[in-house]
Formats: sequence, structure tokens, C-alpha cells
Amino acid sequence: MMNIALTFKNFEPSDHLRRYTERRFQKLERFLRNSEGTDMTVVLTVDKFRHKADVQLISDDISVSAVEQSSDMYATVDLIQDKLEARLKKHNDRMKEKRREIRRNLDDALKATPPTDDLAAPAAVIVTEHVEPKPMYAEEAALQLDQRDDVVLIFLNADTDRINVLYRRKDGGFGLIDPGR
Repeated sequence: MMNIALTFKNFEPSDHLRRYTERRFQKLERFLRNSEGTDMTVVLTVDKFRHKADVQLISDDISVSAVEQSSDMYATVDLIQDKLEARLKKHNDRMKEKRREIRRNLDDALKATPPTDDLAAPAAVIVTEHVEPKPMYAEEAALQLDQRDDVVLIFLNADTDRINVLYRRKDGGFGLIDPGR
């Protein structure tokens, strides 16, 4: 349920006006995704013959404020409720259109990629290389890989006496694979 804070300035409200205002603004909950986390501040003011309403609605995904005035407080409440309802509908329409656009883009991307057959045979090994790993430190391996055009260097780590793999990353740095025990 939405939290509504009513404030009255320069007049004492009747119980009927208080209930009427709360009922009118409770109807806005249907336009909100999460009305539990929604706070609404309503300030109703009377200045001579001018009845003014100032409303701020703050929710998780939207923040709306509106001001209305007329010669009757009930009419002012109706006018500002209509204004807020229109703004919330417009916001929801924008969100729906964004979701549709994202869905369309995702569908287009899925159509552009060729389908893969999950039941296809596993990839065949085309080339087999036999490598005799040389003992060296990780820093030496990085220097060697930096001087070569290779993407991967397999070596025997002198610190751990385990076989390590040093590879060139896409960002230009190096990655080290050390299968620990």
C-alpha cells in the first residue's frame, strides 16, 4: 500500500475531505509497479479564494510532482489526480515501448546468429603439437611470450615445479593458468 502524507495549510480539513483525498490518490496505485515502496506527499493550501494542491510522488522507478489550483478544494484534488494519472500512464507507455524495443533488438540478434546444433559431433582436433615445457619463472615466460607472436606459452614453473600456461589476453596483458593441487 502506498504511503500518503497529507498536510493541510491555512485551514482545518473535514473528515470527508481527508477520506476523499486519500481515496482519490489510492487509485494511482494501479499505475505503479511497486506501491509498497512509494511515498506520496500531498500539501493542500487555502489562500483566500484560491485552493492549491502540491503533490510529490516518489517510487523506485519514477519521481513525479504536480501543482494545481482552483476555487474549490475537491475540484483541485480531482484536477491534480487526473494530472498525475496522465503522467503515470505516459511513463508506463514509455517503459512498455522500451521493453518492446529491447525485445525486438534481441529477436533481431537471435535471428542474425546461425542456429547451432547441440547434437552435433564434438569439434575434431586438427593439429597436435608436442611441447617439452622448459623450466623458468613466470616473469621469464612473460618476457618470452612478449617477444614472440604466439598466443600461448607452456612452461614448467621453477617456483612450484608445476606446468603452467601463460596466455596473451585481448587487452594486451598476460594471463597465467596454474593448476594447483
